Amino acid sequence: MKFLVLGAGGQLGREWKRYLEQEGYEHDAFGSSKVDITDRLSVFEALNENRPDVVVNCAAYTDVDGAEDHWNEARELNIDAVENLANLCSDLNATLVHYSTDYVFPGRAEDADTYPDGYPESLTPDPLNNYGLSKFRGEQKIKQSNADHLIIRAAWLCGQFGSNFVKTMLRLARERDKLTVVNDQKSAPSLARNVVENSIALLESRQRGIYHAASEGLISWYDYACEIMNQAGIDIEVEPVSSDEFPQEARRPAYSKLSIEKLRKVEGARIIGWKEGLRALLADLIDDL
Repeated sequence: MKFLVLGAGGQLGREWKRYLEQEGYEHDAFGSSKVDITDRLSVFEALNENRPDVVVNCAAYTDVDGAEDHWNEARELNIDAVENLANLCSDLNATLVHYSTDYVFPGRAEDADTYPDGYPESLTPDPLNNYGLSKFRGEQKIKQSNADHLIIRAAWLCGQFGSNFVKTMLRLARERDKLTVVNDQKSAPSLARNVVENSIALLESRQRGIYHAASEGLISWYDYACEIMNQAGIDIEVEPVSSDEFPQEARRPAYSKLSIEKLRKVEGARIIGWKEGLRALLADLIDDL
């Protein structure tokens, strides 16, 4: 398989680039300064010149709060550009791998009782904020196209590159005497490296449609912060607080665990516990500790 990665300057895109280089896959990888996915001609030229078998779209509008007041920007990146990309992949017979989010679901606390294993792929999305809505509509555009595709949803994505919760906690622990972290939002993290590995497993086993990629377990952000400090050997007080202590423009889900039962059945997929994933990530981040 020959790959073309778009959005290669971001957290997941850089992880894809590293993985493909390490494993010796033929590939090209472009950040937004090289290929702007909102520019139809730029995307067409990249696909037409490189002729990939698989296009991996890691480009997205990811400012959850910003999407509340800047819907046009979110729509342009997460819906319009995705529709164009899907149509171009269909025209050029390339498989599209696209990433979505747990925020497509309603995130009600009581859903933990209804879906204790996490929201299944078969559940009709019902986003609670504009960011989730834009990602859901992007999914719909792909499904409405004729593109051969994989849509992979992740939650609480953390990796070696870019900005994420793990890196933020490590930085704050160096700057403060105490951390305060919300304890009423729960999910299971998706570790970027594991997401890429499982994306490859899905492709190699010729799976298509929608899959969830996350870790085993269910934790709050507070639980996550405590384990980060524990594994990193940092002695600092971590105080649990409610989301009311951190008012934000966009509503956040109280429960957004993604079911991984469908992924579990895929040959070559590797399901990891969230603590195992964190341990591997901290090993990559050792220079930051």
